[in-house]
Amino acid sequence: MNAMSAISPRGRMHFMVFTESFDAKVMCRFLDRLVGHFDHKAHLIVDRHSARRSKTVRAWLADHQDQIELHFLRSYSPELNPDGLVNADLKRSLPHAHRARNQAELAAETRRFFHRRQRQPHIVRGYFGGPHVRYVLDKNPMSF
Repeated sequence: MNAMSAISPRGRMHFMVFTESFDAKVMCRFLDRLVGHFDHKAHLIVDRHSARRSKTVRAWLADHQDQIELHFLRSYSPELNPDGLVNADLKRSLPHAHRARNQAELAAETRRFFHRRQRQPHIVRGYFGGPHVRYVLDKNPMSF
């Protein structure tokens, strides 16, 4: 079970939970869902995972260049990715008393976490408070 999310300094969060391996098709599906939420161009900071740099994703981005732009972090710099803090929060927040017994339960718990965070914009904004990710606020990119 996998999940990916996009967050903004304004406290918005979008996510997708999926069971297949993360690849270019999954990335395009996430981007397609993401751009459907906006009436302006979105800027997304991402790591350099090969799926995000694939020909498939580059072709998708070329067809949607007026809707979204990816900004790549330098190689291996997870501390610069504010979305990495979402992952850490998810791992801390999953119930410890009741462990998921199967993939469906784990997916449901993960979705519950993301839905809860979507209703807590103050926590999402807090992901941008660390010293390593303040650059996002300092550069003030257009965000959702």
